[in-house]
Amino acid sequence: MTSSSTTSSTSRFPRQHRLLSPSEFKPLFDQPQWRASSQHFLLLVTENGLAAPRLGIVIGKRRVKRAVDRNLLRRLIRESFRHRSADLTGLDIVVLVRADLRRPDKRLIAEELGKVWAKLLAKRATD
Repeated sequence: MTSSSTTSSTSRFPRQHRLLSPSEFKPLFDQPQWRASSQHFLLLVTENGLAAPRLGIVIGKRRVKRAVDRNLLRRLIRESFRHRSADLTGLDIVVLVRADLRRPDKRLIAEELGKVWAKLLAKRATD
């Protein structure tokens, strides 16, 4: 894969920022240190002891029927994560879509994600 001159390194989602294997997801599902939720999203979070935050995304077909909508949600979640990654250092985060979303609105989803990230950061600050 070649890199375009218009793509900056901050707009990428490198492998070291992803939760990839089931063994990386399991501790988050079993015993998360923090939870933050909104109408459509649930965040399960634990400290990872690394310099970089890592993100996993779970979007069930039952919750979001159309693949195009699931892919849109993934892009919006990753984008929101990239913007907040400096505040999220040292965390493993799984974002679960928990409510049915038909034809998601980009602006509303971005706002909701911003609020749930803020909730998470507030919980982390109090511990």
